Amino acid sequence: MKSLWIDTAPAIPTDTFVPDASFDTVVVGAGLTGLVTAVLLARGGQRVAVLEARQAGAVTTGNTTAKISLLQGSVVSGVARHHNTGIATEYVNANRQGQDWLLQFCTEAGVSYEVRDAWTYAVTEQGAASIAEETDACRAAGLPVQSTVETELPFRVEAALKLPGQAQFHPLEALGALAAELRRRSGVLVEGARVTDVKHTGDRVRIVTAAGDLDAGSVVLATGIPILDRGGYFAVVKPMRSYAAAFPVAGPAPEGMYLSVDQPAKSLRTAEAGGGTYLLVGGNGHPVGRAAHTRDRLADLSRWAQEHFAVAEARYQWSAQDYQPASAVPYMGELPVLGRRIYAATGFNKWGMTNGVAAALSLSSRILGRPDPAGGLFKARISVPDAVTTVKDNAEAGLQMISGWAGGLARSADAAPGEGLGVVVREGGSPVAVCTVNGITSRRSAICPHLHGILNWNDAEASWDCPLHGSRFTANGELLEGPATRGLDPA
Repeated sequence: MKSLWIDTAPAIPTDTFVPDASFDTVVVGAGLTGLVTAVLLARGGQRVAVLEARQAGAVTTGNTTAKISLLQGSVVSGVARHHNTGIATEYVNANRQGQDWLLQFCTEAGVSYEVRDAWTYAVTEQGAASIAEETDACRAAGLPVQSTVETELPFRVEAALKLPGQAQFHPLEALGALAAELRRRSGVLVEGARVTDVKHTGDRVRIVTAAGDLDAGSVVLATGIPILDRGGYFAVVKPMRSYAAAFPVAGPAPEGMYLSVDQPAKSLRTAEAGGGTYLLVGGNGHPVGRAAHTRDRLADLSRWAQEHFAVAEARYQWSAQDYQPASAVPYMGELPVLGRRIYAATGFNKWGMTNGVAAALSLSSRILGRPDPAGGLFKARISVPDAVTTVKDNAEAGLQMISGWAGGLARSADAAPGEGLGVVVREGGSPVAVCTVNGITSRRSAICPHLHGILNWNDAEASWDCPLHGSRFTANGELLEGPATRGLDPA
């Protein structure tokens, strides 16, 4: 599957990897967070390299719905509930700083964006109660939301919130402009360079890749979830997979950006790309690797969109991965365990367009020795709700570990799976992942190389997904994303 953004992306020039080169900072990951961080550090006088395992924007940034909004479903009330109104206000302010920086950058770089009203809506009484809680939390945090039941939607809503003056854009056009500025400032952007480890060498760090090592004063892990386990972030964020489709518009479509609080959530916005106008519909999310027949979730999005709006068949379908933080606030800063001079940012909870830039502003300020614009917001916070969430999520991961091994060792090999299907079977006392894609049957170890979870087949994307911490692999075992740093072993 390929997203609308990736299919219509501008060409982004890159550089050649030079082993043993030295930099002030190396940023791992060429999404929005990584490239904004790199540009800010380069503006501060540093020599910076960005290493991307695949292509710039290939993971979350290229598969987002690209809403630059401070109205974020029920996030603000969630932060206030986990912490207090003061922390919720700090969260809103940090996101506002991220939004302001990104829109100013787009204006100065000639990247187009559209100003739109953001909406959160509910179609059930339970959802309306969530809207009421979010209304109070947003207003207490300084967001001038408007409460209403009148929307552009072609169906009845029980309650809705509106925040005027938000924005939407083409995220890969912004990445192209960021990459161009980085390279103008003597920065380096390398694609196809997967980082497998970071080692301390005196007062410097060594970045290890398959193509060779680099030397740096500091490292920023901007990889969705940090690839190093030293910070333990895999245990305090929950990987979530959600789906999206772009439908050519054949009639009236809502101008605003919409998100439901009812589950499964539905997200809406229009987009101008590739010479066409599309309605983007997203949602139907689930924990990574824990849903059977994921292609049905995409089919449901198409059914829902065509039932309510004048659209043609979906021209693009895709999926994205996000990480829910146990603290309700993103984690960012220096790694807490043996992580001196190694920085990370994760847990954006599906709002990376503002949280990602807020993270970049915070991280770059810390590295440059400047005051952190987010103050003390972005750090590890443990409250009672955090602890409960962490225990619950890790208990679920533990159950997935047990059930995965039990299931994988219970099934013996039979005939090859049908086209587009995959199954874990027992061969020689070990679980083996067998799938058939484009007429080719592949066999790899079904054991995730991160923490040895047993993989599940994702039939929407023809991938093997780990239900423990969200690592994902192609049908033939190549690493796509997640905390794992290498592909699957041979069967």
